[in-house]
Amino acid sequence: MKAGARLKPGTGAHRSASRRLAVVHVEVAQLRTLVLAPRTFLKLSLASVAALYLIVITGSLVRLTGSGLGCESWPGCEEGSFFPASDAHGAIEFGNRAVGIVPIGLAVLTWLGARRAAGLPSWAVKLAAAVALGTLAQAPLGLVTITSGLHPLLVMSHFLLALVVLGGAIVVAIEAWGVAGGHADLGLPKELRRLALVLAAACLVLVVSGAFTTAAGPHPGDSSEVERLGTLEDMLWVHVRVTALFGCTFLLLLGYLAARRERWPRLFRAGLAVLGLVVAQMAIGELQYRLELPWGIVAVHVALAAAVWAATVALVAAFWRTPAALGSST
Repeated sequence: MKAGARLKPGTGAHRSASRRLAVVHVEVAQLRTLVLAPRTFLKLSLASVAALYLIVITGSLVRLTGSGLGCESWPGCEEGSFFPASDAHGAIEFGNRAVGIVPIGLAVLTWLGARRAAGLPSWAVKLAAAVALGTLAQAPLGLVTITSGLHPLLVMSHFLLALVVLGGAIVVAIEAWGVAGGHADLGLPKELRRLALVLAAACLVLVVSGAFTTAAGPHPGDSSEVERLGTLEDMLWVHVRVTALFGCTFLLLLGYLAARRERWPRLFRAGLAVLGLVVAQMAIGELQYRLELPWGIVAVHVALAAAVWAATVALVAAFWRTPAALGSST
């Protein structure tokens, strides 16, 4: 058939084209009415959380191995070549960029899935969208960080944004867990829930003070001369006191749960799990300081810091939107 020719009504070609068009309309209508099962969305949201945690770890390794400027261009690594040469620093930096595709893709898919997830409240859909946008923003922020010569404030904001979107993804996953298995009304007093919010805020201040401490420390992210932020001793002085503030708040909340552990045993055990992470984090922090901050132990410290943040956000979210599985008395 010639281009631009019209199909005559009633002909076989016209009927065939009409049927194909009808099929397309039906498929589009089905996509618009597609509903994602709660458990399917829960798995998707958990995969997004895992990927966002992983990128925090790989990003810290880029800095701690001095590979922050391992690639000379972006998004490719070398001038005239997309992939890095034999240089190990370039391979580490480029590897982090390659891994970054996974959390970006899963965050966007989680947002799209949230729009079709059965029973998911609108605030969770909006939060999933914010997580996706924040994860996408990491790419241009990373470019600006590199072109600035790894300015400590930009490096720090890159890390903190990763933790913020990780926290948002965890809240979405906790809500997805509740939608999939139901929510429990534990009758938690408002004062306790508000204390949990204070704990989350204290944990955020804790990771921010830790980021400032790293910005003053001996791991600037590259072997060349990189500007540092303040002095390590001053930042440690602040960080230790913020740690004490977080610890006191957490022990107050955990003590309340311990006194009523027969009513909320699983919630209490979740609090004990967070306590275990906090104790391990403090032990590694003390060890790394006494050994003069070797990068391998610092890497473990960063991984545990992200784990403490993630676990704290999950615990606080469970105080407000408790999944039925955590509300059981057995």
